[in-house]
Order: sequence, then C-alpha cells, then structure tokens
Amino acid sequence: MDNFLQTIGAINDETRVKILNFINIHGEVCVCDIENSFSMIQSRVSRHLKILKDAGFLKVDRKGRWAYYSIRAPLDIFRESILRVSIFLGLSSFKITVPELVDTGLLD
Repeated sequence: MDNFLQTIGAINDETRVKILNFINIHGEVCVCDIENSFSMIQSRVSRHLKILKDAGFLKVDRKGRWAYYSIRAPLDIFRESILRVSIFLGLSSFKITVPELVDTGLLD
C-alpha cells in the first residue's frame, strides 16, 4: 500500500508529470536540461526528480559531478500504465475518470 501511495503522490503534481514526459521524450537528461526547459532553479528540479526516483519511475547515472536521469527500465505494469496515460493526456494534469481510462484501452 505504501508503494502505491508513494507512486500516486509522485504524479499528483503537474510539474512532475511534465518532467516525467520530458524525460520520456528526450531519454537521458541532466538536471541542467530540465532547469533550462522548465525555467526552474536546480534545487526545485532536484526535489521533483528525487520524488520521481523514489516512486520508481527514474534511474540516475552519475558521471563525474553530473547526474543524468532516465526512465527506469523495465517499469512495472502500474508505472508503465501511468506513463502511457500521461503521454495520452498530452502533458496535462490528470483530469480524467477511471471509466474514461478504461474506455481508452490504456489500462489493458
């Protein structure tokens, strides 16, 4: 149950959903890539990335003093479904009901 709540909590923020999609589109990215693309300060970006990493969405590779984030592979079915739904929604917040998600076939 804690794992489920941590995962849901991680995506209960529009900025984190956008960051997750950004990483999914661009592959491995450094914190500076996200800072520049989202016009956010490093500490705020790092906080969002830590939450997404702790929720099981991201992996981090350290190369010298730089940290590079990418989508963890393989993702379990639950997180994979969340990622697919966020792409389907076009980077918007999750304002869709469960029956609507079932109708899309994304949860199959």
